[in-house]
Amino acid sequence: MAEHKTILLVEDNPQDEKLILRTLNRINLANEVFVVRDGQQALDYLFREGDFAGRAGGDPTVVMLDVNLPRVNGLEVLERLRQDQRTRLLPIVILTSSDEEQDRVKSYQEGANSFVRKPLDFAEFAETVAQLGVYWLAVNQGPKVEA
Repeated sequence: MAEHKTILLVEDNPQDEKLILRTLNRINLANEVFVVRDGQQALDYLFREGDFAGRAGGDPTVVMLDVNLPRVNGLEVLERLRQDQRTRLLPIVILTSSDEEQDRVKSYQEGANSFVRKPLDFAEFAETVAQLGVYWLAVNQGPKVEA
């Protein structure tokens, strides 16, 4: 039986969201990509609170998390996820336009599995997302965590 692969995309930029979704759809690795547009929605989704209190199913295979998000920024989301036993091992990729060294360092200090800067070139951006999808959904073998 094939494993159900899902991605939680935390992205507030509509153009980046569209390109990411189009690319992930093209490579056809994920059964589902769920999108939230700010850090608070990401926390609510993962902790099954607020609008997501009744959400069924387990955690996503990987979270693609932007740094510069409204309400709760990506680094704060990462910190909260790593502090909670339920999400401590959840693979989290920081996918951001930030080129700040402090964001990169803080991401790894807080337990990000990867930090990827979004390329400015459309084709490079699509290729980067495709490579991330292949790696995290087809190549990487994460821990089995009970939901």
